[in-house]
Parts: sequence; structure tokens; C-alpha cells
Amino acid sequence: MKKNILFIGGSYGIGLATAKLLAKDHNLIIASRTSENLESLNVKHVSFDASKDDITQLDLPETLDGLVYFPGSINLKPFKMLTVESFQEEMNLNFFSLVKVVQDLLPKLKNSDQASLVFFSTVAAKVGMPFHTSISAAKGAIEGFAKSLAAEYAPSMRVNVVAPSLTDTELSKKLLSNDTKREKMGDRHPLKRVGTPEDIANAVEFLLSEKSNWMTGQVLGIDGGLSSLNIN
Repeated sequence: MKKNILFIGGSYGIGLATAKLLAKDHNLIIASRTSENLESLNVKHVSFDASKDDITQLDLPETLDGLVYFPGSINLKPFKMLTVESFQEEMNLNFFSLVKVVQDLLPKLKNSDQASLVFFSTVAAKVGMPFHTSISAAKGAIEGFAKSLAAEYAPSMRVNVVAPSLTDTELSKKLLSNDTKREKMGDRHPLKRVGTPEDIANAVEFLLSEKSNWMTGQVLGIDGGLSSLNIN
């Protein structure tokens, strides 16, 4: 049976790769700022900016079986160059906007037999990395929120987090702008490459599916082994 799945974001990168996996077999709604790249897919697009729009004003099904929140950022700077406002901006996009979306959609998610929610963290929330203070703070908040939410709403909802390492998307283009940078970044990982959008999309598809129906409250590291292996 087709599920009603809502993506917040999804026109680019990991979201687009995931949409390509799910569009054929599910009723997929993508709420994002642009419909670019979605024209050839069997999806419903609704205009939505997570940082400022009210999701209750959108034309959505009364039952949502899946929710994925894709908006994120990569703001890598030395701590001394960051302001409190920098941290607030990171938290607003990555965390507070997510919280508002989930809270507003609770009635529709609770109408499902067992809705699956998927959020995004980063490998840097587990492994301390220089210049990641603001993004690690925001993504760390997501991990804590997801685990508590999973506990509070089990068994009616499942909540899991995907924590990627560096992935070849529009957000990371400055870090992968030439072959030398790409090779250097790849070599940091035990599997000797950076991630692809498809690597992460496969994990999201799994978490939305019945194949993961005994998983909740987990942070899934899709990171080329970076968070758990030391091969140097």
C-alpha cells in the first residue's frame, strides 16, 4: 500500500536522490522553496520555506506515514570568528524550524499506524572536529531531541537520525571544488571516498520502510567508517 510521505526540502542533493527512490511507490509530497529538478518525478510539490512559513497552511493529507526534514547547513569557521548570532542562525534552520514542523504535523503523524520520522545530524556531532562548533551544536540538539521524541511517542511513531560525513552535494561544493581537495577529503575516511547523495538516500529509504520497523531512537552513521574506525 502506498504511504503518504512528506519531505521538508528535497529539490537538491540528498533529498532529490531520496525522492527518486520513493516517488514511484509512494504518495510523495515535497515542501521546498523550489520545484527545480522535480518536474520528471511523480511527486506533489508545495512551496514552503521552513525558516519562515507555517506548514499548517499547506494542502497536506490528513495522514502522514513518513516525514523527512532535509534543510541543513555547513558553516565551518574558527570559533573565534563566530558570533552568538551565527549559532542562533544555525539553530534556527537546523533545529528550531524542525521542532516547529514536527509539532505542527503531530496530528497527521499520529493518524498513521506507525509514522516514521527521519532527521539529519552529522558525523561531527560524535567525533570532535575543528571549525564545526556551530553545526555540531545544532545537530547535537537534533540527536537529543530525536531520542526523547522516539521514547515519548513509541510505539505509535518511530524517530531515527542519519548522521553522514562529507557528501558530494551543493552544500559541500566549496570543500570538493577540485580533484586534489576531493582526494584529500576522501582519504580521511576508511573507505577512501566521500559520500554520494545515493549513499545517504538508501539509508533514508530503509528508515522509512517496513524493513526498519524495529528501529527507533537510533543515530545511523553513514560516514565511510569515519566515526568508528581508526586505520591510521
